[in-house]
Amino acid sequence: QVQLVESGGGVVQPGGSLRLSCAASVRILTINVMGWYRQAPGKQRELVATTTSGGSINIADSVKGRFTISRDNAENTVYLQMNSLKPEDTAVYYCKAEKVLYGSGWVAYWGQGTQVTVAS
Repeated sequence: QVQLVESGGGVVQPGGSLRLSCAASVRILTINVMGWYRQAPGKQRELVATTTSGGSINIADSVKGRFTISRDNAENTVYLQMNSLKPEDTAVYYCKAEKVLYGSGWVAYWGQGTQVTVAS
């Protein structure tokens, strides 16, 4: 079982920055993929950024150049640095962990989400 706790959300003006944190209850080097997703009101949840235990990174085109995903393996924490925020970035941001479990295949775990609101 993996527990994820997000923090760092809040209200920010357009053009501002926020850093989200996702603390895992296990060593994140044992997690195959960790990532951030977001869901705006009335919309489907969408991928924002992912990072693998091998160091690969994937960033959604909509945030490329503005958002950065990073990880601190010693702290078992993944971060999402969000710069040049736009009103359309307003959403609940979720942390997700995906592991391959012997006999079960891929298993996904989600955090509770943190609200990000971009408004003037």
